[in-house]
Amino acid sequence: MSSVWEFLGRRQGGKRLTTADLVTYLYLLLGTVVMFGPVVWLILSSFKPIEGLYEFPPTFLPYRQQTVLVPGYDEPLPLYEVTLEDGTVRRLAQISRVGLVARMIDPAAPEAKPLQVKIDQRQPVRKVVFNLDNYTGAIKSFPFLTYLRNTVFVTVVATLFTLLFNSMAAFGLSKYRFAGRDAIFLVMISTLMVPVSVILIPAFLVISKVGWSNNLWGLIIPGAATPTGVFLLRQYMLTIPDELMDSARIDGASEWRIYWQIILPLAAPALAVLTIFSVMWRWNDFLWPLIVLSKSELFTLQVGLNAFQGDLNVQWHYILAMTVLTLLPISVVFAFLQKYITTGIATTGMK
Repeated sequence: MSSVWEFLGRRQGGKRLTTADLVTYLYLLLGTVVMFGPVVWLILSSFKPIEGLYEFPPTFLPYRQQTVLVPGYDEPLPLYEVTLEDGTVRRLAQISRVGLVARMIDPAAPEAKPLQVKIDQRQPVRKVVFNLDNYTGAIKSFPFLTYLRNTVFVTVVATLFTLLFNSMAAFGLSKYRFAGRDAIFLVMISTLMVPVSVILIPAFLVISKVGWSNNLWGLIIPGAATPTGVFLLRQYMLTIPDELMDSARIDGASEWRIYWQIILPLAAPALAVLTIFSVMWRWNDFLWPLIVLSKSELFTLQVGLNAFQGDLNVQWHYILAMTVLTLLPISVVFAFLQKYITTGIATTGMK
């Protein structure tokens, strides 16, 4: 943390704050707001009641209207600050509303006659409340733990396969010289130009033929090897000296041992970057699971969230709450591996 404050405290003009410093800080502040503003808005909105999401103008904090229990009424009544015709302001509870007129009562004197108040003469009494009703209600509304288990299984197994297959392909394309090596690599990279929508139907037909429709393995295997991962790892492995492999061969190490005990440990930064990318791809994938799976007990979290969206009603308060929960694992993975991102990407392709 001290290094962060030291970095933020740097000034181009020494101890004096210059125009360049002000422009730099303004640029950094603007970037922080653009990047983290929507995330903060999402988190705060996940605590709002459903009516708070539709109010205009929208509020940044999760306000909830205060209520009061009044003798003689079964349900709590909403509180309002009412400006009467004589200019006095009283805190009244609403009994009912018909059109533009509401029937209000004084909670301190419930036996008194209700007052007829125009709705433009009152303001709701609200306070900031971080209520977990959206989270608990969403978890009770659909099998969250089942979807979470499916998502974790798909993400972890697919990421392990991605690291294994991509690293093996990158090892062969970077450390072995054979005819057609560059052509194979070029063809593999050129597949990045093929839109995903073009291969969805052929991929689904293949999955159906092998019996992986409505099967979690149908989500894992098709994307186990990615050209992006092969490219990233290959470029990084090119920076590893071949003399290390030659020395290992002289000592009697097999090719598998060289790959497993020498190349993979040295390529750890690139593997960490690919791990983050793979976890994000798999965790946030929606279209392919939606196509492959039709049984609700096999749904992942992203497909399960679609259950809150109907033809006539969208439960935005539940969607926002579950979206925040689905972001937590990605944030944890990023927090543990973020130190490798700069190293892995910056050194990729250097020789």
